[in-house]
Amino acid sequence: MGYSIRLEGDVRRLMARMKQFSELDKRQVTASMAEAMRTSTLDRFRNEKAPDGQRWKRSIRASTEGGKTLTNTARMKNSIHSQSDASGFAVGTNTIYASTHQLGEPGRKITIRAKTSKGLVFRIDGKWIRKRQVTVKVKIPARPFLGLSEDDMQEIKATLEDALGEE
Repeated sequence: MGYSIRLEGDVRRLMARMKQFSELDKRQVTASMAEAMRTSTLDRFRNEKAPDGQRWKRSIRASTEGGKTLTNTARMKNSIHSQSDASGFAVGTNTIYASTHQLGEPGRKITIRAKTSKGLVFRIDGKWIRKRQVTVKVKIPARPFLGLSEDDMQEIKATLEDALGEE
């Protein structure tokens, strides 16, 4: 069964607008949005803030050694890339540990094994201990870096308005 819509009255403005949409260079628009969102994501590493504006919980390494959280080697930050085509865009990373930092790790047991026959050496309650392996529970807080902030949404809106010639 087919459906139809009947428009009455002066529809010239609507038809002109529909023509604008059909002639829009969608690849260029989405490429512009993708680059803006990639840049915004990189800014999150500099500002150490999630898309919702909340500050990341400072990492132990950054607290003890200085520097910024999630940027020890900058590998993840430098891996942020964007893709776009006429249907949309995406911003992300291919680092295997990115999801752990984005979502957090509530507490998982891992086993650390010594690389040499000397074993692992660490201090507990003032006593030095040597072990071949040790199992520890690891908890990593979520530090979201991917996502859209309110400013990002305004940037997307402005890009679309500019492309459509709106004020």
